[in-house]
Amino acid sequence: MKISYKLLNLELKFPFNIAKFSRTSTPVLLLEIRYEEFRGLGEASMVPYMGENFDTAIAFLNQVDFTRFSFPFDMDEIIAYLDDIAPGQPAIKAAIDMALHDLTGKIENRPCFRLFKADSRKMPLTTYTIGIDTPGIIVKKVEDALSHNFKLLKIKLGRDSDKLLIDTIRSVTDLPLYVDANQGWEDRIKGVEMTYWLQEQGVLLIEQPMDKADIDGNAYITANSPIPIIGDEAVQRLADVEKAHGIYHGINVKLMKSAGMYEAFKMIKKARELDMSVLIGCMSETSIATLAGASLAPLCDFADLDGPFMTLNNPFKQPEFQEGRYVLSEKPGLGVEN
Repeated sequence: MKISYKLLNLELKFPFNIAKFSRTSTPVLLLEIRYEEFRGLGEASMVPYMGENFDTAIAFLNQVDFTRFSFPFDMDEIIAYLDDIAPGQPAIKAAIDMALHDLTGKIENRPCFRLFKADSRKMPLTTYTIGIDTPGIIVKKVEDALSHNFKLLKIKLGRDSDKLLIDTIRSVTDLPLYVDANQGWEDRIKGVEMTYWLQEQGVLLIEQPMDKADIDGNAYITANSPIPIIGDEAVQRLADVEKAHGIYHGINVKLMKSAGMYEAFKMIKKARELDMSVLIGCMSETSIATLAGASLAPLCDFADLDGPFMTLNNPFKQPEFQEGRYVLSEKPGLGVEN
């Protein structure tokens, strides 16, 4: 088994502004694992607030003994081994996990979504994310979304300009909306009032309204909101799903938080056992991680997998996208094309 990687600064089409952070690019490590005649691809998208970067990712890879891995890959054992090397660092672990799933699909001559028994006909609509910005730029972002035939928008909120932002969007489109406050709300009473106003504006769900540590505040909003409240920053890996039960209506699963597809799948199953809804989301990602997420998306209620549409230098072919949904192919593995 041989590995190689490339480092890429993934440039964003528009500056990405959320409640507490802003960026114009994202460091991405593109991983290749060769096993016999097969090549598996993975990706680590390392948004700054998660604490990973090129140096930490490379240092982690240098500690991994890839000779331990052989087909059929025991993902429980592999994830435990990776977690033993170092805590945290879910993005680089996700890159390894994705590459091994891509290899598995290619060795077995099956697309990855079939490894998880996902029904491609149940692919949910995915959103186009609109970060916090001036009204003029907001309009440009909406126009870009409409040009790609998106049927849903996800709006970043969490500042004093929340209502202005929604009003600006409603001046140019009536598409249904998801909202992500990114822990930006500080008053639970005002938060509940905002949920009712947002419902009137056509908002279907709200992600992480208050700081993830404010369990009582988030639970209060969930208990009193007329629309679903989804835990995002509060839900990183499998152990967090049960903790989120009773605090949120559902969870946001992201491969860059969950350390890859295998644990994401387990998180989805656990959420279903707890009667919680599931949104599968993304960071700023290329087609590799997008197709990995899309392989699990038919198992979820909602999807936010817009990475390739947010970026300028995705080095791979854009995944097939029709009428607001990804179209999964029967190609073995993830189906990434150059």
